[in-house]
Amino acid sequence: MEALAWLVVVLAGYLPGSLPAGLLAGLIKGVDIRAVGSGNIGATNAFRVLGKGIGVAVLLVDVIKGLLPCLFLPALVVGVFPEGQAPELQTLHMLIGVSAILGHNYPCWLGFKGGKGIATTAGVVGGLAPMPLGICIGAWIVFFAVSRYVSVASIAAAVALPVSVAALPGAGGDRFGLLFWIFLFLGVMAIWKHRINIQRLMNGTEHRAWNDQKEAVN
Repeated sequence: MEALAWLVVVLAGYLPGSLPAGLLAGLIKGVDIRAVGSGNIGATNAFRVLGKGIGVAVLLVDVIKGLLPCLFLPALVVGVFPEGQAPELQTLHMLIGVSAILGHNYPCWLGFKGGKGIATTAGVVGGLAPMPLGICIGAWIVFFAVSRYVSVASIAAAVALPVSVAALPGAGGDRFGLLFWIFLFLGVMAIWKHRINIQRLMNGTEHRAWNDQKEAVN
């Protein structure tokens, strides 16, 4: 029974997170964005292929599908645990948030080939610890303004994620508590999802923002 309860918790985050907003928006417009631009289903490719309005809408959906489950579903799923065996709500917030990001990055509906998770991660981080989110957004803006590479900005934000918790011990828990390790995992996963971008940066073949249809972050 307890194992089933934990499965419900994971699915509570994974299923909303796996909603492929960019792909669905493209199909409504008669375009499979997996076959154009970068081939990515995230907001950046949607922005470039489908236009600014749809791109912004996809971005908001990708953020919301991380934020809302993380904020509101823990209080609901805690009831599926046997009496006296329910974990702390904070633990459920974190697990549902991570599951939502995994759903975006590895949706079962698309052969586990999803986006890079930057927008959905932002939604989850906003639900768990708003102050570190502000630091990550600041890092993204600075590195994007200097480099004009979306990938560089996203990697910088991923690095800033666990660092921000360590630097701000009152932002969401102990300096090196569970939140730090969760954010470290999310940062490493985001960087791993950008490994092809890193290779292109090293080879000098990465495309700067808005100059080409091949760059995407989500």
